[in-house]
Amino acid sequence: MGSRYINKNVKRKLYAESMGRCMNPSCQRELFGKNGDIIEKAHVVSWGKTSDNSFENLVLLCPTCHTEFDKNKAFTLEKVLEWKNIRKRELERFFSKKYETFEELKRKVVPILQENKIIFEKYYLHDNKNLWDKFEYKILINNRKLKMLFLANDRLIQRHQERHYSNLAYIQLFLLHVDEFEKTRMEGEKIREVLFPSEINSMFGIAPVEDYMIPSTESLELLIKKLKEQGKFEEIVLGVGCPYIKMHEEGESVFVYLDDTPRVRQLYYNYNCFVGTKVRLQSLNFALNYIRSRNVNFEFLSDSNLREILIKGKKMIFIYEYCLSQSELMRLAPEKNSIIVNLHNWNGDGCISSEAYKLASHMNIQLLTMESFYEYINEIM
Repeated sequence: MGSRYINKNVKRKLYAESMGRCMNPSCQRELFGKNGDIIEKAHVVSWGKTSDNSFENLVLLCPTCHTEFDKNKAFTLEKVLEWKNIRKRELERFFSKKYETFEELKRKVVPILQENKIIFEKYYLHDNKNLWDKFEYKILINNRKLKMLFLANDRLIQRHQERHYSNLAYIQLFLLHVDEFEKTRMEGEKIREVLFPSEINSMFGIAPVEDYMIPSTESLELLIKKLKEQGKFEEIVLGVGCPYIKMHEEGESVFVYLDDTPRVRQLYYNYNCFVGTKVRLQSLNFALNYIRSRNVNFEFLSDSNLREILIKGKKMIFIYEYCLSQSELMRLAPEKNSIIVNLHNWNGDGCISSEAYKLASHMNIQLLTMESFYEYINEIM
């Protein structure tokens, strides 16, 4: 006669399969209540006959249905086995639905991610093993739901051929994490190779991660324009340590920090805002931050044109050119008395051509390298 011990991995699979409810479709009683768990593991074919503790021969039931099955013979073996298939079809129906937009997907995903986050932080991070073991099943169940939702709706996730720039790559990493979470492991083992990627919470607006700012100022301007068209835009704040957009989402104001890269990247993808970079956002933010640090006031001429500001009654235009040429200056066609600042400082004084300086004199405009920009701001303090 074999041991009655049920492998930990089998238990995990049973928890995930049950979705926390009695497997009897006519019952579906909650197995994990606040007042105590009522979970019972029933053998489809009795232990006495098979000594079989496999996943296929086990089903999670409430005490009442377990008694009805084992002692009262109210259900046939075939009927109990079919319950597994019924629950699988229910899962597929509810969590394999394809959504039209990321926002629709987000409404389903966010509550599940939030519950996982609370359980992980409250019990695992606080080293409360007893409660973690008690609530781990909820993460197993939630992970199964998330996996199905992501597989059915991966077309709504931003992707890029280079994994470092791809939100879909984080989804794929999460799927590996889910599979590993359910795999067989030693009872005392604590370490997992594939951890939950925090970028998932960033993508869905639950918790930001600090990364780099996506370089295209033009993409940000286009996003603001589209948010304004939908009445969702509230504010843009640049020239600070953590620049952000304030926008209206799901009935409340939310802050989207521009260095919360997965979140911003997903917004660009949702609103089709990825465009080429002419002015690097990080360089622009640095220049605006320098102006603020000298207590000089400025304002954007337009929320959706962040490259032009009004400062001390003059229009200042930011560009990013290795060397500003005469032809590029002509293309810009700036107004008289405007100031053009070349944020590209790698070329030193050579970032503005002598021909451009000559043309600027005729056009009655001022051209500034970053070095002369600092001097100009200090002079007008």
